[in-house]
Order: sequence, then C-alpha cells, then structure tokens
Amino acid sequence: MTDTEYMDQAELLLRRIELACDRINDSTDADIDNQRVGGMITLTFGNGSQIIINLQKPLQEVWMAARAGGFHYRYDGHQWADTKGQGEFLAHLSRFSSEQSGMPLDFSS
Repeated sequence: MTDTEYMDQAELLLRRIELACDRINDSTDADIDNQRVGGMITLTFGNGSQIIINLQKPLQEVWMAARAGGFHYRYDGHQWADTKGQGEFLAHLSRFSSEQSGMPLDFSS
C-alpha cells in the first residue's frame, strides 16, 4: 500500500469514528466526547475513561489504547485488522467502548 492509499483509508476510518460518535450521541444517553487533533481522536466517556486512537504513518497502522490494552491495526484491503490476528478495529472499538461506558455501543453500523 502506498502512503497515499494508507492516508486515504486512515482518514476514512477516523471520519467514520467521528460520525459514529455523533450517531451514538443522538440515539443514546452515552454522551461520548470526541476530540480530534490531527491524526488522533480521543473518546471520553461519562465516567471519565478514555479510548485514544491515533495514526502511525511510518508503520501504516492505526493504534488504539483502551482499558483493555493497546492494539495495532493494519488495513488488509477490506478492513483494519489487528496485527496479532485478534479481530477487526470497529468490532474492538464497539466492545471496548461498551465495556468502558457501561452501555452497549456500536461503531460498526
């Protein structure tokens, strides 16, 4: 994958996360505060816990830090897959956000 292709896919992912936060905030009581600075998004939940998502351009990866740990994802042509073969980014984001917020949240829609 070229650097341009990586950035296109990574930007689509970050935008998808921002739109999902808006959708979730409009349809639930979750009240996720999402702040983006460059290639990093910080999601802050009502209880003060956070999930941080940031781009790692030199490695062409997206990293996520949550209470569950730190995770690295690489685009496989179809999805952002965990580099250790443990799943897909949006499924993980949904699960970790649900755990941290205490309510079911779905970022994959």
